[in-house]
Amino acid sequence: MRLPDTAHTSRPWRIHEITPDFRLYDVWALPTPGGPGDFARLVQNTAEGDTMNNPSRLARALFALRWKLGALLRWDQSDTGVGTRVPTLRERLPEDLRSLPPGPEFDRLPFNSVYLLEHEWAAEMANRTVQAVMHLAWVPDGHGGHRGQMAVLVKPNGLIGKAYMAAIGPLRHLIVYPPLMRGIEESWRRSTPPPLQGPKT
Repeated sequence: MRLPDTAHTSRPWRIHEITPDFRLYDVWALPTPGGPGDFARLVQNTAEGDTMNNPSRLARALFALRWKLGALLRWDQSDTGVGTRVPTLRERLPEDLRSLPPGPEFDRLPFNSVYLLEHEWAAEMANRTVQAVMHLAWVPDGHGGHRGQMAVLVKPNGLIGKAYMAAIGPLRHLIVYPPLMRGIEESWRRSTPPPLQGPKT
């Protein structure tokens, strides 16, 4: 379920300290019900994820088209990513976060972990069109349990980035995210909780 921006902005997440120049594009309640210690399970599932596991054939086709288009237009070349076109957000971290392990490596998604806390995780990616942050958090669900919450923050790269984000907006909300939520729910049901990692906030 898509949430209002205040579901993210009203909480004292550490991500606010390092992304003042990013725009918040989406906030989603994730179908991942659990207890207070289940955040590590969500982090693990996400790091092991793959866009081509999306349960929607149309969404998978759109992802495949995006990767082919990116290859054709050289959007995803090594010189357009984090550490080349843009510096990693880890350089912006305050000392207490920079001294911690950043979090897990991704198996297939084009993200790098920035920091991991007990109830908060940020990962970044960049290409020729945007620099983006996926922020996952673990929040009370209002019914005595907890669930995941995902925010997407984006810094477009000039006019090409703004045009790209405008073009994919309807596709994200109508085609990509609904089956993505179903895939997250299915993965959550199949997974088993790993040991909790990361310091307390």
